[in-house]
Amino acid sequence: MREAAVFVSHGSPMSALESGAYQDALAAFGARWRPRAVVVVSAHWETGREVKVASAESQHLIYDFGGFPRELYEVQYPAKGAPAVAERVGELLAAADVRAELDAGRGLDHGVWVPLSLMYPQADVPVVALPVPMMMTPAELVRVGQALRPLREEGVMIVGSGGIVHNLRRLNWSGRAAPVEGWAAEFDNWFAERVKAWDVPALTGYAQGAPYAELAVPTAEHFHPVFVTLGAAGESPSVEWIHEGFEYGTLSMRSFALR
Repeated sequence: MREAAVFVSHGSPMSALESGAYQDALAAFGARWRPRAVVVVSAHWETGREVKVASAESQHLIYDFGGFPRELYEVQYPAKGAPAVAERVGELLAAADVRAELDAGRGLDHGVWVPLSLMYPQADVPVVALPVPMMMTPAELVRVGQALRPLREEGVMIVGSGGIVHNLRRLNWSGRAAPVEGWAAEFDNWFAERVKAWDVPALTGYAQGAPYAELAVPTAEHFHPVFVTLGAAGESPSVEWIHEGFEYGTLSMRSFALR
C-alpha cells in the first residue's frame, strides 16, 4: 500500500507530555498507518542548499530547548534508524541534482521525536531525519518532495514537521485554550483552502499572496517543511485533516495527510 505524505505541526515540546485532542488525533492516525519507516523533515535542523540525511542505526535524542520541566528532558524515544532508507534517500536526491550527504552523527531533535512519540509511542517504526535547506525556495522544496515520492511506494511515510502558523513572539501565555487571534485564523484558513483546491502555485507564493504572511511565518523554518510534503504527495491528492486547531492563541496545530 502506498504510504501517505504527512505534515504535522509539532507545537511546544510539552506536547510530548500533555494530553488532549491533538495528542489523541496523532495517536489515532498512527494506529491506522504503520509504515516500514518514516522520513521526517524537521524544522529544528537547518542547512543551506544541501540535504543531510541522518543515517545511523542507533540514534540519540536531542533536547534542543530550555526552561521546561525536568520530566521533558527525561523522555526517551529509542527508535532505530534506517540506514538502507537513508541511502535510498541520498540516491533519489542525487538523481534529482540535489546535493545530499549522509550524516551518521545526527540524532533526533524534538521536531522529530515529539510528534513520533505520539504517533508511534512504542518507538517501533525506524526513522530517518532530514533538515530544512533554508537557502531553497518553496518551489525548490516541492521538487525535493517530488524526488522523494517513490519512497511512498516502498512503504516509507514522508513527514514534514513544523507549523502552519508559528510566531513565538505572539503567543498568548494565558493558556493552551486562549482565544484564537483573527490574523492567525485567517492565514491558517487560507492555507487550508489552498490545499483543498490543490493550488500549489499559490502556496509556494504565500509570502506575496497570503493574508498576514509576515505575522504567520516570521521565519521560514517551521513553515517550509510543508513544501516537501506537498511535493511528495503527487497530483491532486486526497486530503485528510488529522487535526485542526490552535494553542496559545496563535500556534496552529493543523496536521494533515495527503494520499
